[in-house]
Amino acid sequence: MNYTLDATNESLGRLASRIAVLLRGKENPNYDPSKLPDVKVVVNNVNKIKITGNKLDQKIYYHYSGYPGGLKERKMRVMFENKPEWVLRQAVYRMLARNRLRSKIIKNLDIK
Repeated sequence: MNYTLDATNESLGRLASRIAVLLRGKENPNYDPSKLPDVKVVVNNVNKIKITGNKLDQKIYYHYSGYPGGLKERKMRVMFENKPEWVLRQAVYRMLARNRLRSKIIKNLDIK
């Protein structure tokens, strides 16, 4: 199944939650948690997502290189201005179950 969503004036969390449910295949009558669903989700107008509250200035994304002093941090405002599709993909990825299928399921998300 293919779904096309428009992200214009949609809240980031609510949109990510809806995408996670669709990607997991829970909308299908033949849902099986152990199988990779045959679902594709396409999201348009990601740069027009509505981010509520003070998340743009307060939410921080961390990346650790593995070396001492290698903890990098960036605010959501910087990441959203440069790569809005990355912010949505991370929100959806972190809403999926932490199992072997998560990295395979997220590949079915196409953000434009």
